[in-house]
Amino acid sequence: MAQDIRHEGVIDSVEGQTVIVRITQSSACGGCQARNICRAAESKDKLVEVHSADVSGFQAGQTVMIAGAESLGMKAVAFAFGLPLVLLVAALVTAMAVSGSEKAAAIAALGILVPYYVVLFLLRDRIKRDFQFRIIR
Repeated sequence: MAQDIRHEGVIDSVEGQTVIVRITQSSACGGCQARNICRAAESKDKLVEVHSADVSGFQAGQTVMIAGAESLGMKAVAFAFGLPLVLLVAALVTAMAVSGSEKAAAIAALGILVPYYVVLFLLRDRIKRDFQFRIIR
């Protein structure tokens, strides 16, 4: 069985069959007692949509645990960093071989990322269906 990524969060709102959960992501040193005076410690609030057929019993302010498959994290890293890196390097090498100009190769390499992120944007609803979290009761 696959491992789960778990986060504790607070329900922000319940809308239809969707529960909006606010989780706080903190850096590794976020639990340190000196975090208030240290610039290295940072934390961010993220809103996560959790779709559930049964939302009765959930209310704003309630603390819950959400979970998602660990494979989702690897897939997210691939979409955010892996595929863009491969495209960037491939475009750079190809453009350098074809044109011989470093300037043209750099522009082509950066330019290849524009259609990649446009495609990601257009497929956001499909990708969103793949990245599902669930509430652990």
